[in-house]
Amino acid sequence: MAKNDRRFKGKKEKPEFEQKLLDLARVTRVVKGGRRFRFRATLVIGNRKGKVGVGVGKGSDVTDAIGKAFDDAKKNMITVAIKNNTIAHAVEHKKGSAKVILKPAKEGRSIVAGGAVRAVVDFAGIRDIVSKSLGTANKLNVARATVEALGMLSESKTRKERIVKAS
Repeated sequence: MAKNDRRFKGKKEKPEFEQKLLDLARVTRVVKGGRRFRFRATLVIGNRKGKVGVGVGKGSDVTDAIGKAFDDAKKNMITVAIKNNTIAHAVEHKKGSAKVILKPAKEGRSIVAGGAVRAVVDFAGIRDIVSKSLGTANKLNVARATVEALGMLSESKTRKERIVKAS
């Protein structure tokens, strides 16, 4: 029986990254003849093992926008340093008017976060964390601020390791 056959009931391959659609917006461009509509998709992808990314894509239909957002998220993927299912230390970051504060939590505390922060942290594979999002409620800016904050976390860890190795 061929694998391309519709009736084939074999096991499906698990995708490399899980994804969640954060925001889907219909954007309008006014031209001489009227309005032109496009779709903007904001997507979070991750493997729940330390890799996470946020992407944005625009397209004439929803599936096209989601595909472009997935490719963008893959390009902007970072690796997060996870220590005992949480982060090593508290970190805060500001992107635009979105400010995100991330703090490590004790085991069993779970993810205490809202909206975009919860999605990013969950797909990164962090199980215990406390966070607060200040400023804007714009999902794209909040998600990007969270990714950059997690990226700063891994940078600071490698910087400390370099200092220890140099001594």
